[in-house]
Amino acid sequence: MGKVILSASGKGGVGKSIFTANLGATLAERGLKIVMIDMNVGLRNLDIYMGLENKVIYDVADVLSGVCRPGKAMVRDKRFPSLYVMPATQKKEKFDASHSDVARLYAGLKENYDFILVDGPAGVTKELSLAAAGADLGLIITTLEYVSLRDADMADSLLVESGLRKRAYVLNKVDRALLRTGILPTFEDVSFIMKPPLLGIIQNDVNIHLSANCGIPIVCQKGNYIEENFNRIADRIIGY
Repeated sequence: MGKVILSASGKGGVGKSIFTANLGATLAERGLKIVMIDMNVGLRNLDIYMGLENKVIYDVADVLSGVCRPGKAMVRDKRFPSLYVMPATQKKEKFDASHSDVARLYAGLKENYDFILVDGPAGVTKELSLAAAGADLGLIITTLEYVSLRDADMADSLLVESGLRKRAYVLNKVDRALLRTGILPTFEDVSFIMKPPLLGIIQNDVNIHLSANCGIPIVCQKGNYIEENFNRIADRIIGY
């Protein structure tokens, strides 16, 4: 039986979708069967970050509305043993699903895949609550900024209200030079604000964004410290 991992954030711009793409690639390279579902309705990004935007025909709204079976909406990434992307719809008016519809989709996929990685919508919204239906673990992606941390804490509260008991957070885009200035929150400040455990830290590196915009997860480039960090996070997720 697989696990559903929801990536959430209190605000946009923290790198949630790029994080999800790289986590999916990291897990898939281990031979695990992975489905990444983009639930950021109207603002889908995963297909671009994985270089699959030209292969999209159906989307998650088509699956939830019964237009097609889940397999029809999955775009396979041939670079990995078993990695699929189910894109979000770009038309919000097309998306009409209940919590039970989403939970049913996740449950069906868990029977055949090791991990279902859900790229949730940014912000503390009812759409995030919908994406959390039936999830096993909520990963809150945040940065070392007071605004980001406050919003991440609000997103965490929404996940708790949605019934998601297991949560953790990832500090993304950490700039060591800025951290040394004393302007940013300290790690002690972060641990005071954030209630779930810290799962890992990803440094700020322009190569992550350049690679993503070329449709290539940075973890595909072997032997760098970013790949090592994602592998550590993957180890913790597998053992969670």
